[in-house]
Amino acid sequence: MTAQPSALATSEAPARVATTAPADGFVEALHASGPAPELGDGANVYGWLVGSWEMRIVDYPPDAPPREAAGEWHFAWVLEGRAVQDVFIVPVRSLRDGATPPPKGNRYGSSIRVYDAAAGAWKVIWINPVNGTEVHLVGRRVGDEIVQEGRYADGSPIRWSFVDITPDSFTWRGERSTDGGATWLLEAEFFGRRMPHGGDR
Repeated sequence: MTAQPSALATSEAPARVATTAPADGFVEALHASGPAPELGDGANVYGWLVGSWEMRIVDYPPDAPPREAAGEWHFAWVLEGRAVQDVFIVPVRSLRDGATPPPKGNRYGSSIRVYDAAAGAWKVIWINPVNGTEVHLVGRRVGDEIVQEGRYADGSPIRWSFVDITPDSFTWRGERSTDGGATWLLEAEFFGRRMPHGGDR
């Protein structure tokens, strides 16, 4: 049998550069026009976020004054409507310069949210490759808010919540506990306002 050439790049056979942009096919395969029917009412927990939002970011470092930045947050149904994915960018793309060292609070990451019908909750994974952050949370609607609970890598509890929700605005609040949840420290607030369709920045 004749060996088939490997699709993997080697030092003798460097990877070929695609002559056409692969993004269209990827986006088409990933994106969904709406939630999968089996999600039922569970789709309402995050479905309202679908679209693009302009963000005012306020970080509260423990040893420095509050730090503000402009951000953008984009949400879509993906994977045949069984998940909600986002791309979160701070500072906004129009202010990013690859030649300049990233500012404090630099974020260019993504969360994916998958509904667990048995638990009646959403599993959330946030990844920010800028600084290697990976966080796992469980999200639920609590009254008029959405509360996501998890832990940082050091084991300290975190609570990330969407509050003050309207059709065109919301506040995201990030809190951390150093005493097992007895008290909470506010680490960041994100103030979102819905962008017109398209959301280009």
